[in-house]
Amino acid sequence: MASFEDSLKQLEGIIAKLERGDLPLEESVRLFEEGVQLSNACKGDLEAAEGKIQILLKQKDGSRKAEMFPLADEPSDELK
Repeated sequence: MASFEDSLKQLEGIIAKLERGDLPLEESVRLFEEGVQLSNACKGDLEAAEGKIQILLKQKDGSRKAEMFPLADEPSDELK
């Protein structure tokens, strides 16, 4: 199974090929289908990561609170 980064790189390559517009129709359709599969895989990976993040952000009372991630040079509330 390819990593998210590998799938995204493949998807970007497919998009570049399709944007050139010089491929035969059959090849364009095949690449489009492959791109849709890669896009769905990336979306699934992002949704899984979001679910893990929400679990990590669960509040003490059991509720969940959406929070912005601190920038690399900003300490989180827990470190202040």
